[in-house]
Amino acid sequence: MHRRRRTALALSAALVAAAPLLAACGSEARPGAAAVVGGERIEVAALQSQVKDVRAAQEESPDAAQMIKNTGQLTRAKLHALILDRVLETAADNAGVTVSRKELQDARAAAVQQSGGEDQLEAMLLQQRGVAPGQIDEAVREEVLLTKLAQALGADLGTPQGQQKVGEALTAASKALDIEVSPRYGAWDDAKIQLGEYKAPWITQITKEPEAVQAGA
Repeated sequence: MHRRRRTALALSAALVAAAPLLAACGSEARPGAAAVVGGERIEVAALQSQVKDVRAAQEESPDAAQMIKNTGQLTRAKLHALILDRVLETAADNAGVTVSRKELQDARAAAVQQSGGEDQLEAMLLQQRGVAPGQIDEAVREEVLLTKLAQALGADLGTPQGQQKVGEALTAASKALDIEVSPRYGAWDDAKIQLGEYKAPWITQITKEPEAVQAGA
């Protein structure tokens, strides 16, 4: 049980991890939109708000300089996470999976206990995943949703086969959403479920690509 929980957390972290910033130029896919997912816009202002919250939290940390340095491409990371959140939500809907308020509360309480307290959880997520305190519930929800999706698919997240099965469900959802990203941020890859050149650890395991994943990329 604990092994599966740790594996799910690792996969969730990979899902919301950052992507390297491309210096691509060109006109916006839609004016004012960082991306359009399933016909719904992810506004640049909403993306910038997420980045601002993380930066504000980082600046209050004793390790502020190092954390900011390690997340130099935070805007791209947050856009990747916002798109992935909608892809995961769609895949879960397709599988008939939902997350109740109680499940979210229980999962957050468990995360707090495992981390040694609320402050420790906030510090860990900020440092390791670039998640601001106000974004923790969404991060926990993604973990629960991913775990329940795998269960619905009969996939063991602790095995490459299980990860591949979940990956296939996410790819199908991604294609159905017809994701369009502003050229300034790169392009979305449905097959790899990633933004631009980002290589997530769980995708690397499936595709057996040798590229290493850099923290804060």
